[in-house]
Amino acid sequence: MIDDFRTRYRLLRDRYRYELLLILPTIALVGFGLIMIYSASFPIALKKGLPETTFVLKQMLFLAVGFCCLLVAYKTPTELSPKIMYTLLGIAALMLIAVKFTPLGFAAGGAKRWFRFGPLSFQPSEFARVVLVMFLAFSLSRKAERIREFCIGFLPHVLLTAVFAVLIVIEPDFGSTIILVAIVWGMLFFAGVKPMHLISLLVIFVIGAIPYLVSKDYRLQRLYAYLDPWAYASSWGYQPIHSQMAFGTGGLTGSGLGESILKQYYLPEPHTDFIISIIGEEFGFFGVAAVVICYLVILLTGIAIALRANSLRASFLATGLVLSLAIQIFFNMGVALCLLPTKGLPLPLLSYGGSSLIFSLISIGLLMSIARETTR
Repeated sequence: MIDDFRTRYRLLRDRYRYELLLILPTIALVGFGLIMIYSASFPIALKKGLPETTFVLKQMLFLAVGFCCLLVAYKTPTELSPKIMYTLLGIAALMLIAVKFTPLGFAAGGAKRWFRFGPLSFQPSEFARVVLVMFLAFSLSRKAERIREFCIGFLPHVLLTAVFAVLIVIEPDFGSTIILVAIVWGMLFFAGVKPMHLISLLVIFVIGAIPYLVSKDYRLQRLYAYLDPWAYASSWGYQPIHSQMAFGTGGLTGSGLGESILKQYYLPEPHTDFIISIIGEEFGFFGVAAVVICYLVILLTGIAIALRANSLRASFLATGLVLSLAIQIFFNMGVALCLLPTKGLPLPLLSYGGSSLIFSLISIGLLMSIARETTR
């Protein structure tokens, strides 16, 4: 009887090991995220004359939708037909066009990058990023034997990425464009594209990005503030300086949940772009370390899934999804720690925001789907 129980336990453990290694830290992060969103956002809500639970209740709604999407993604086979893939790609492109060039798009902060549905908003660039990763996995696997040929393995994928990148950058959303290009570059690298082709892509992107960066004064000032935040303490250096203060105030153990001083109108966007700074202030080094460990478990599990995948397409898809999550985490934490220039990007699974949360959960669901197909 005991031996039979142990055998069943081992079978279940081996069958669902990767799914558990993905879903458990995901639940921990989104649960902790709800607590921190409430802690960081209630002063802002009260200042706007809203109930103090406004932002966390919205995030809970996003979370319910996100977990439904995660379950759908988990049950979705990774080997979607070419017709479905091209349809999704077309929908993503049309949504990016519509959000910029039609009245359906909603503008805020000088950028037109959202669809608005009552009190809720949706950012199509998040959808486009996941769809592009899925399509590249499909295309790269089909062309695997000729991946080193310029006109087969490199040029078509770069041109497709360029179309999406242009549609996103004109919103304008340069941060999301950088993330998209970095993901595609990484997928091409792991697919085996020639190094010289990849270097040329990097050079072309840098050459193209320089005129864009210098075309507006505020972009240059962000770079200057990155190099010397205290010289711009009252303007573009304000956020990075106060983010550093939050980490410094927290020390090893933090000031305690709800005890942050910097969220009291000192650090802008404490519940979105700089939520990790508030975590550092209220929970200290150990709180930030716990968050990083959860992310590492998810990313390392995703890498293991990519290595064990039962098809090249599934392996490329897992690689792209892991790159997408890892690059977003790196950029957000890099900005909060003043290692990168300031740019508004959410922290996956933790920051307030429906689009980021939902599509991060979809990415987790797709990784779980690949694991399910591999272990079954």
